[in-house]
Parts: sequence; structure tokens; C-alpha cells
Amino acid sequence: GWRMLIAIALFVLFVFLMEAGAKRVPAFEAWRHSAPKGVFTPGIMLIGEGIQALSIFLAVIVMTFIEGRSFADYGLPGKEAFGKRFWQGMPYGFAMITIMLALVTAFHGFSVGGWALGREDALRYGFLYLIAFILTGILEELSFRGYLQATLASATGFWPAAVVLAVGFGALHLRNLGEAPVGALSAGSFGLLCAFTLRRTGNIWFAIGMHTAWDWGETYFYGVADSGQLARGHLLNSSFLGPVWLTGGSVGPEGSVFVFVVLILSAAIIHFMFPARRIAS
Repeated sequence: GWRMLIAIALFVLFVFLMEAGAKRVPAFEAWRHSAPKGVFTPGIMLIGEGIQALSIFLAVIVMTFIEGRSFADYGLPGKEAFGKRFWQGMPYGFAMITIMLALVTAFHGFSVGGWALGREDALRYGFLYLIAFILTGILEELSFRGYLQATLASATGFWPAAVVLAVGFGALHLRNLGEAPVGALSAGSFGLLCAFTLRRTGNIWFAIGMHTAWDWGETYFYGVADSGQLARGHLLNSSFLGPVWLTGGSVGPEGSVFVFVVLILSAAIIHFMFPARRIAS
């Protein structure tokens, strides 16, 4: 327990120090106060997610010295960084959000109205959001399915730890503007799916790729709300029409009943992609 408290305290400290340092820059302060609320922009995400991702990374580095462990012990082996598992997870996550929206479309709840960006802006925004969501994937997976999972599981076992952390992961999403309990439940369920990929692959690189591509596809490519927040600079003009149970309402597709269908289907496919016997390989 004390180790987790130290790690969390270090994370909070690093975030505080970096944000305090940034606030001493007048240009940054002016930009921060002018930034729109409840809307994703590449700048907001790159700075916000970048500070937090760097903070968790630094906190885990300190914990490796305190505990005498390595990043691999926390599910993030450096030798596999952005390797095979990450690039398997990327198309998997994009396929998940695509199937999700296809199901809503089949019930006449989703439609695409054309391109929202020109070619140059599409490439620029697409690249910036990709980097931002890679940072998000590293931040959230290293936090919940990496360090905290490894540490808590050593005391409780793998799945009890995964369930507790999934509940916490879902609850954190309730801070987002436009989020709702069903969206938090789907976020927690997504956390359990990520934990399942950790169990079957032995590390969190697949989960990071899957998480990155789900968020990128949802926010940038299809241009729909992600946990209640819309993006400025999305590729497609999309719209929802129909009851909240179908479309997710203000939450976005993560609030649709079909998200649970997609998560269950995804878990079943992962079960066959990565048989349990491969854990030790």
C-alpha cells in the first residue's frame, strides 16, 4: 500500500512542478486562459497529456529504484517499445470503433456528411492527434494496467486488482464535461479489456496501441464525442439521430448500448488471438 501511495504522490508532485513551471511563462498562461473548455484541440491535448505522461513515466522511474524492479515488471518492456504488439493493437482499436459506429448506423443512428477538413489540415490534425493519443494511451495504460496493476496484483491477485482499477478508471471519466454513468461504465469495461490483453500478451503495448487507435478514430477520424468531449479539427462531419441508448447522447458512442457488444466481441477475439498458454512465451 505504501508503495502505491508514494508513486501517486510522486506523480502528483511532478504534474504540479511542471504545470507551475509552465504557468510562469506569460505566453503559455495567455494561451491556457483562451483555450476552449470541454473541447479537444491538439495543443490542449499535447500539453496536458504530455505533462501527465511524462509525470507518470518519471514517477515509475523513481519506483524502479525504490523497489528494485524494471519497467518490464510493470508491463512496459523497453525492448518491445512500439513493436509488434503495439502495431497489432492499433488496427484492432480502430476496427473496434468502426464496428461500434457501423452497428449504430445499422439502426439509423449515425451518418457521415462529408469531409470537415482540407488535405493539408487533415494531415496536420491527424498527425498531431495521433501523437496526443499515443501520450494518452501511455499515460492511462502505464498508470492503471502498468504500475498500479502490477503493484496491487502482488497483494490481491491479477483479476481482483484489475476490477478495482477498472472501477477507478471509469470513475475518473465522470470528471469530463458531458460524461454520464453509462459512459463511465463503458470506460471501466474498456479498462477490463485492456487488462485482459495484458494477461494474454504479458505487457501493455497491445493495450496502448488499441487505446490510441480507439481514441484517435473516435475523436479525429469519425469526429464524434469522446467521453463527452468533441474535437476541434476532426476529419469527418458526423451526426447522430435517435434515442440515447442507441447514440450515447452527449457522451458519444461510448454511451451507446452497442459499446458493450463490441467490448465482449473484442474480448472473445483476443481470447483466440492470444491463447492463455502464450503468457510465458
